Formats: sequence, C-alpha cells, structure tokens
Amino acid sequence: MPRSSRERVRGAPADPLDAFQPATRDWFRAAFSEPTAPQRQGWPAIAAGQHALIAAPTGTGKTLAAFLWCLDRLSASPPPVDPMRRLRVLYISPLKALVHDIERNLRAPLTGIGLAARRRGDQPIRDDPIRVAMRTGDTPASERRAFGRRPPDILVTTPESLYLILTSAAREALRSVDWVIVDEIHALAGTKRGAHLAISLERLEALADRSPQRIGLSATVRPLEAIAAFLGGHDVPPGGLLPAGGAAPRPVTIVDTGIRKPLELQVVVPVEDMAHPGDVALPDGAAPAEPAAPRVPAAQARATPTTSIWPAIDPRILELIRAHHSTIVFTNSRRIAERLAQRLNDLAGEELVLAHHGSLAREQRLVVEERLKAGQLRGIVATSSLELGIDMGTVDLVIQVESPRSVSRGLQRIGRAGHHVDTPSKGVIFPKYRGDLLESALVTRRMRDGLIEETVVPRNPLDVLAQQIVATAADRTWPVEDLYRLMRRADNYADLGRDSFEAVLGMLAGQYPSDEFAELRPRIVWDRIAGTVRSRRDATTVALVSGGTIPDRGLYGVFLEDGAMSAGASATRATGPSGTASGGSASSAADRRRGGRRVGELDEEMVYESRAGEVILLGA
Repeated sequence: MPRSSRERVRGAPADPLDAFQPATRDWFRAAFSEPTAPQRQGWPAIAAGQHALIAAPTGTGKTLAAFLWCLDRLSASPPPVDPMRRLRVLYISPLKALVHDIERNLRAPLTGIGLAARRRGDQPIRDDPIRVAMRTGDTPASERRAFGRRPPDILVTTPESLYLILTSAAREALRSVDWVIVDEIHALAGTKRGAHLAISLERLEALADRSPQRIGLSATVRPLEAIAAFLGGHDVPPGGLLPAGGAAPRPVTIVDTGIRKPLELQVVVPVEDMAHPGDVALPDGAAPAEPAAPRVPAAQARATPTTSIWPAIDPRILELIRAHHSTIVFTNSRRIAERLAQRLNDLAGEELVLAHHGSLAREQRLVVEERLKAGQLRGIVATSSLELGIDMGTVDLVIQVESPRSVSRGLQRIGRAGHHVDTPSKGVIFPKYRGDLLESALVTRRMRDGLIEETVVPRNPLDVLAQQIVATAADRTWPVEDLYRLMRRADNYADLGRDSFEAVLGMLAGQYPSDEFAELRPRIVWDRIAGTVRSRRDATTVALVSGGTIPDRGLYGVFLEDGAMSAGASATRATGPSGTASGGSASSAADRRRGGRRVGELDEEMVYESRAGEVILLGA
C-alpha cells in the first residue's frame, strides 16, 4: 500500500540494488563504493511505483536516486513500435543550466549500463540506444520540430517549455510518459511559477495513457508535508464535491534522509569599525567603490579617503580566491557581480574570475562554467544563477558578499562548496554595513542549527489560472465541470471556490467590469447553456506567446552591433525573479531585425539607472 503523504521513510533494506537488473547493479558497483542515503531509502519507494519526495542536502546523489530506476526499466525493454509512444521519462528543472547538466550527466550511466549488459551476455541488449533530448527556450526551432515527429526516450526540460508542449500539437508525444522528475522543487513550490507548473502536471495527468509516477527532489525546505502535497496534487471526485476536510492529497512517500551537511562558516568583518569604513584608503590598483565612478590614477587613489567598505573587502576576497583551488563568489545583484569581477581582475592584474548571471546568453554562461571546471579560472562571481544544483566540479570555497537574506538560500549557496557526500561545505560571508552584519550573524546561526524558513505555497493565484484555462481549452472543448475539477487537482487550487472560477471564466469570455476594457478581445467562448468552454481561434497563439508567469522585472536584449555591445529596447519575457527566459527562444522578431549577435540581456533596473554613453559591463 502506498504510504500516506505524512509518513516518512527512514532506514532501508539490506541491499537496495536488489530490485535492479544485473547490468545496472554491475555498473553502479563499479562506479560507486556504495549507495548514498537518498538512494538506499528512495529506491524501494520508487521501484514500488509510489510518488516520492526525496529530501537531502546538495551533493548526496538525489538525482541519480531518481533517474537510475527509470534508466534500468528503459534499458530492459525494447522501444515501442509506435515512435510517438517512445517518451517515457520527463525531467523538469527550474533552471536552464541544470537542464544542460542533466543531459550531459546521463551519458555515463546510459553508456555504462549498456556496456555491462554486453559483458554479461545473459540478458537482452537494447539495440536501439536510449535517446535524450532537451527542450528549453534556447532550443533551436529545427530540434523542436524534430521532437514532434520523433520523440526521445527521456526529455529534459523546464516548466515553461512543458507548458508550451502541452499547448501545441507536440503534446501527443507526452501520452506515453511514465515518470516525471521535478528537480529543485523547493525553488518552485513557494512561487506563482510553481502554481503554473502544478496545473501543467495535472494537464499531463489528464493527457497521459497512464498516471505518471512523480518524483520530487528537494533540499533546504520545510515543511516537507507541504512540498509533498504540492508534488502529488489532489484527487477531486466527479462533480467537484469535496469530502469532509477538503480534497484528499494523493499519497506521496517522503524520503527524509535526516542528513545535515557539515558546514564551516565564517562571518568576516574586513574593517575595524563598520560605522566608519572611510578610515581605509584605496590601495594600489583598486577600482573605486560601487556604484562606479570615473577612474583615478593609482598615486592619487592612495591619498583619497573613501566612505566605502569595498576597498577593504576586495583584497580579502582576492586573497581567499588565490588560497583555494576553485571559488564561487555570490552576490545579491547582477550589477555588483559584474563590477566585483572587474575589480578583482584589476587587483590581480590578470583574468582571475568572470561574472555569471542570468543576463548572460546561454553560450556565454557555458563558456564561463567550462573554464571554471577546466581550471582556467580560479573563480566565478555569480548571482542566483548558480545557487541550485548545477555541477560546477570541485568547488572548495563559497564567498557570500552581503547576507544571503534567507537561511535556505544561504544553505543552497554555501552547499556549492564540497559538492560531495561527507565533504564539509566551506563558506565565508562578508557583510557590507552594520545592519547587514547583524543579519549575517543571525542567518549563519540558523544555518548551523538547520532552522530553515517555512515554504508557503501560493493559494489560488487567478492570473495563472486564467492563462492555463486559455491554454487548456486550446485543443478541445471542455465541459465546465471537468475543467473546474482539473484545475482543483493542482495543490495551489485545491480549495478554489466555484464563484472565483466562474469569475475568471467570465473575464476571459469578455465579461468586463466597465467599458474601459471593451477593446480587450475575449479569449474563450463560454456556453453557459451547454456548460462548455472552448478557446477562440487566436487563443492558441496568445497562450504560446505568453508562456510563463508575469515577471517582476523586464529584460532588455543586448546585441553586438558595429563591433560594440548595445542594449536593445525589445524586452524579453521572464518567469520571475530567477530570470529564466520563458517559453520560446529568448530572441524576439524585433531582436532578430537588429542583425547583431545576441550576447545576453539586461535587467530593466540596470537599464533605467544607466545614462547615455555609460559603459555597461556584461560578463566582465
């Protein structure tokens, strides 16, 4: 019997590999000394077909715990005769960089299991190799068209791209999905972006031939029961009538390993008195403090006092970077990341670090990441673009400039160091002012004690509901009751009232509160007599163009033009504060007309604060 969503798995069978086929066991034992706690405790639940939430610190093998059973089943079965029923595994990541990492990291187990099967010679060998494909906003149009004709066995994608597939004719390829893996689920559950994904998962549930098994991977989250309910969704009976106590959440097994990563934390105050940082003069070669000002000769700088703490912080960060093999420096804004990277390189007299953030084009980010992994860079100055589970190789130190603002974010960022089981995560936090020092001290203490903030799942965000209703009705006519029940299966909308639902339907059908909205075109046709809803002819295009949740900030494209970078005025949509490009390609038609190569994008705050003629750093 599946466990209740409130029950937790602790402990494991004597040999958790017994459920796998011999070739898979041989490869794993040759590649690893033993299974980690998430693997030992997670595999029995996954092999039993239960929805599962695996919670463990970064670097403990959660991703392989989720994938290995799926790879084992795929390698043990031939591909279906119908090529449109080939897709079995759907991996969803909140970050495009994670998508690329997963696609690359799947090659080792896929190749290893195949070679082990050939060596054994005592089990069927799959002649047709298991194919893995990616689908993100960066995926070329030719590859998207190929997906609709020839789906892979494993699709690695983002929440926004899943929404676009479900809303297009390519959704037929999703009917055969058996497993859905949602990585870094804690980064989604507390946002509207998570509410958007929750409805997409229910749309997939309604489309699929069989109810897909859901596997969530999480770190630094509390309470696990709320995240489990978000992952599993709810069972709403026909007619939408609720039993006493509300809609029943689907059973989800919580695999709580109880592991806490060892931390080595320091809060470093680089000046004697934070109330008077101006006692420090600018050292040789140091750039002026942020915000930037015109450069002055080094001789003059030595005699010029400053009220900034940066001249004290920069040399200490440089010293730490040089004392370690590989370092990630986290900041809380892209502007500071760019300028800090430049100042560190100026102080070092060489290209020691580069900036890494969501405003860089994908190609630029990959170059920076690969150079760090190859040892060509000693460090990266990053924002939230690297705080999730991206494989950055052996990072032995994380430096945080300013308080990380939350315990969970601090654990995520410091956890980038020592990205291996039982390896301590070493971190240094540099506060910038007195209030920041107090916050840093409090966050550090709570990080040591494991006191993570509670994740609050948004309830009934009606803007996301409206968008998903238009997209859901794009493929066929829906009975209102069925559509209402579908939306309430998502955890965010389990208690959605009928009045609120019908108010959204009325708004989408053109029932506006005043004539001021008369120019807005209705997006659906709501037949109240027949009790049906269908989209209007242009609604599919609107749904595809408007993929993702409404961003907190706009992003402006940056292009190479006449040999120089310039910021274009055509904003690209984003899915929220994370800065992940939504939906399709990040380059719009207006972008393409500019002709120059796209190198990234700028946050609207950075653009509005800039002045004509100012030099904007992008990628240091």
